[in-house]
Amino acid sequence: GVSQFQFPVSVPSFPPPPPGLALELGLGALAEAARTRLRGQERPRGPGSPPLLSEATAERLVAALSRARGAALKLGQFLSMADSSVLTPQLQRILARLRQSAEPMPGWQSRAVLEAELGPGWQEQLQEFQNVPVAAASLGQVHRGRLRDGTEVALKIQYPGVARSIGSDIENLLTLLSLSPGLPKGLFAGPSLRSLQRELELECDYRREAQSTQRFRSLLGSDPFFRVPRVLPQLSSRRVLCTEWGRGGALEQCRELPQERRDQICSELLRLCLLELFQFRFMQTDPNWANFLYEPQSNTVTLLDFGACREFEREFTDLYIEVIKAAAERDEQKILSKSQELKFLTGFESPALQSLHVQAVLLLGEPFWGAQPFDFGAQGTARGVRGLLPQMLRGRLVPPPEPSYALHRKLGGLFLACAHLRGRVRCRELFQQVRVWSPLPNKGDSTPMKEI
Repeated sequence: GVSQFQFPVSVPSFPPPPPGLALELGLGALAEAARTRLRGQERPRGPGSPPLLSEATAERLVAALSRARGAALKLGQFLSMADSSVLTPQLQRILARLRQSAEPMPGWQSRAVLEAELGPGWQEQLQEFQNVPVAAASLGQVHRGRLRDGTEVALKIQYPGVARSIGSDIENLLTLLSLSPGLPKGLFAGPSLRSLQRELELECDYRREAQSTQRFRSLLGSDPFFRVPRVLPQLSSRRVLCTEWGRGGALEQCRELPQERRDQICSELLRLCLLELFQFRFMQTDPNWANFLYEPQSNTVTLLDFGACREFEREFTDLYIEVIKAAAERDEQKILSKSQELKFLTGFESPALQSLHVQAVLLLGEPFWGAQPFDFGAQGTARGVRGLLPQMLRGRLVPPPEPSYALHRKLGGLFLACAHLRGRVRCRELFQQVRVWSPLPNKGDSTPMKEI
């Protein structure tokens, strides 16, 4: 067949702004609100209370972050997933754009990356390639194409220089935080941001992502609900990843589905999370809802974007499951002892701080001990934990264990997704099932991975 490449004559180039500009814009608007919140001085927000961000400021923040890419955009995406106790519905809708699109690179630049990574004959493997990207995210953008045999594919192309920008983005944010008086020492922002930096730098290696995708595809190969697209090694490299095209709509568009269907989706998402943590000990930790595509005809979810995957040591997961079990049984003494073993506590905290920690764990564990099915749409877990934060941050002696940063981002995104869908889930039954699963080897399955 005749190739159907459609390249426009010219596409305007939108170079990213100087590092830190978007961060300064967002931090300037949020710094005082964050200090007030973390000091515990925030007044209850009623219907007429001003939001943390004005709509005009949020629009400017979205515009700047969409062009900043890298760590700056990723942090903006995390902000966009805050719940209704932080952002008004209008601001949530504005910031939600950060989860689905960034400023794309011009056509000549994406073609230059493809040629540098795959060689000058990359077009010969394709029957069709859409020059305009279907999505642009924090580290790269996705183009739709079709192989010679008719297979529809997605080509993810990394932005030039984005890997080098991550370190400077994080350094700028750390500097801005250090210049923001009043932030409590117990926030331990440095370790959290350093952990994020390491994760983003790993995400820039698309060969690693290809292997993680293949691994998840093998682990979930016979799963009746989840699908993982196949990797096409011949069109993949360190900065280009080609997979089969994933079908379906974004998860946040499922809000109007019947209650029974929404309950099932939320139950399956929690089941997957428990599988990842306690059986696979290998987790995709990016909470972006756009990574889940729901296909109503087949009633399945296609999983996307396996760049943010990490291993969990068995020692960590075995202790973590004991903390959840203790929360489900409301065993406060066991919560304390296992939290010390996990290094969330040192054992030298004041009785008041220990009590606050127990309250926070019980709140987070409410899906497993509360009324079943647990109604995520009616719960106030995030608001309850946020109310405890000011006092906890004033007395915390050590930062959380490093694996917990990515894990808690994933759990937070999962709970917010279930709340958005107003799902009702029998969490305790799912947790009981995970405790009788036979564990897999710590490194996942042993299926050899194709070299990319």
